[in-house]
Amino acid sequence: MAGQSDPHISLFSAQEVEFLGEDEMVEIVPNMRMDPLNLICGDFGPFRPQIATQVPLWLAVALKKRGKCTIRPPEWMSVEKLTQVLEAERNSLREFQPLPFHYVEIARLLSDHARDDIPDVYMVRSLIEDIRNVRFHKVETGLETIHERTHAVKLKNLSAMEANIVRPFVVRALQAFYKHDSPEMIPQPDTTAIRRRQAADRGPKRDRRY
Repeated sequence: MAGQSDPHISLFSAQEVEFLGEDEMVEIVPNMRMDPLNLICGDFGPFRPQIATQVPLWLAVALKKRGKCTIRPPEWMSVEKLTQVLEAERNSLREFQPLPFHYVEIARLLSDHARDDIPDVYMVRSLIEDIRNVRFHKVETGLETIHERTHAVKLKNLSAMEANIVRPFVVRALQAFYKHDSPEMIPQPDTTAIRRRQAADRGPKRDRRY
């Protein structure tokens, strides 16, 4: 992969990561009647008033902006669930709690465009920010343990944003360690010159014939 040879290529912008997160599925409750939408990424609908259906996040936001639906926030976005996740993150020094891969992007988009559909939206945003901070601290602590004998790094349950930030640094660090630890990078003695010097020290060869 290109990202493995050039760490800078693997670094996405926050907007690009958010764009990828917009393909996550969410549930909406339409308030209109519309035939199915046949899109390149799949077929969605039909849409009937007050009948919940699953659509990509980008489509949910587009319909919400036009007043065509309400968005049901995912179960993990409740104050109760996020409080449990935050406590578990704080109590576990090395492990990351399982969250959706794009939990940061999903929460941001729903908070920006469907605020009225999220119960206790300000508390939800505060909890997610606290979770992000705790997880970043654990990432930084884990990176401090990398040394020249590290051949791989395993960080389970990282989100897209966290992996995007960590990956370039880890790749560069491992490549540097491998480069300096490689036998090809260690200067080898010039054995030819040594043999010549040893032969000169012994003087000219004697004729051993009788």
